[in-house]
Amino acid sequence: MGWACAGREEEQKKTEETISVSGAFALYPMLIQWSEDFKEKHPNVRFNISAGGAGKGIADVLSGMVDMGMVSRDIHPEEYEKGAFLVNVANDAVVATFNANNPAAKQIVERGLTKEEFINIFLKAQTTRWNQLSGINGDFDMHVYVRSDAAGAAETWAKFLDASQEDLVGIGVFGDPGQAQAIMRDPLSIGFSNLNYVYSLRDRKPQPNVQIIPIDWNNNGKIDANEYYYQSLDSLNQAIGDGRYPAPPARTLGLLFHGKPKNRVLVAFLEYILSEEGQSRLPENGYVSLSKKAVSQELAKIK
Repeated sequence: MGWACAGREEEQKKTEETISVSGAFALYPMLIQWSEDFKEKHPNVRFNISAGGAGKGIADVLSGMVDMGMVSRDIHPEEYEKGAFLVNVANDAVVATFNANNPAAKQIVERGLTKEEFINIFLKAQTTRWNQLSGINGDFDMHVYVRSDAAGAAETWAKFLDASQEDLVGIGVFGDPGQAQAIMRDPLSIGFSNLNYVYSLRDRKPQPNVQIIPIDWNNNGKIDANEYYYQSLDSLNQAIGDGRYPAPPARTLGLLFHGKPKNRVLVAFLEYILSEEGQSRLPENGYVSLSKKAVSQELAKIK
């Protein structure tokens, strides 16, 4: 990687190298994997990684509390003005979710919801009962769950609805794990989640008690064959990769720095993440790799 040097003094410095990271729950599992891979080759490097939401990661890195912030949303102009420097490292998506034990589960999956129907649920609060959706039988409440923390998933879902996170209405839940658990516990729930909190990495299928609500992109009141790619994590990731599931709610995940990173260890870690080996770890962990063109662009940023 070019940063290891000989000499006892340099070896002592290497033992003191620590990379601190905070931020998006979406990228947290992948950062753990990458850090473990990196430590196998560089055992003197230590990592301190915590998840607390994209907003916290951005605030922490811009205030100098951590070396890197994990981000899962667009960087705002005022954050760039404060010195934010972004390196994109992966792709994933946010999906609408509901409880698999919903009495109308089969109908919901078959009809899906249009963007306008999601707006009426998550922004306007005009749809509050499931049978207010045409074709859904059964007069029962709809329990809407959103995020209480400054979250990339919430910001991305809101952007899909042409809004911002502050505009979302519902029961606020902290963190991706909390949001996923709330959906799984409540048979009348509806919400949104990052892919890694919906699908099992073991069998690549949705977790027990959770279903994805397909998006009716052509607004014809049903989910056509070309609109259904949610049966497995791999089929959905393929749809993200080829643009059938567009951005937003698909998105790019990145690592944020306060200014261009100059620390040799940070640069080496980024080079590993953007290497063929680092990118090859993404699909098995439920993410979508960057294109070769995108990798070249990100590497050029840190040269």
